[in-house]
Amino acid sequence: MVLMRTHIGQVLRGARISQKRTLREVAKAARVSLGYLSEVERGQKEASSELLNSICLALNLSLSNVISSVAHQIYLEEAPQLTVVDTNAA
Repeated sequence: MVLMRTHIGQVLRGARISQKRTLREVAKAARVSLGYLSEVERGQKEASSELLNSICLALNLSLSNVISSVAHQIYLEEAPQLTVVDTNAA
């Protein structure tokens, strides 16, 4: 099962790490608790649209880019896996 919150957390954590910022720094800038941000990044909490936007702003990300990235990841996971069957093998 694909959980959107898992993918959102991965995108947010990836952005934070690539910016070499700590959870504490981003949580303070987003005005959320450090524990809450950690849970969002780990996909354990589903942030409201307001809090997600606040976290995105703290990371200098646009909400639309985060959602687009998540949608693309989910699309790739949901894409059917094709298997090649060699009918000549026996």
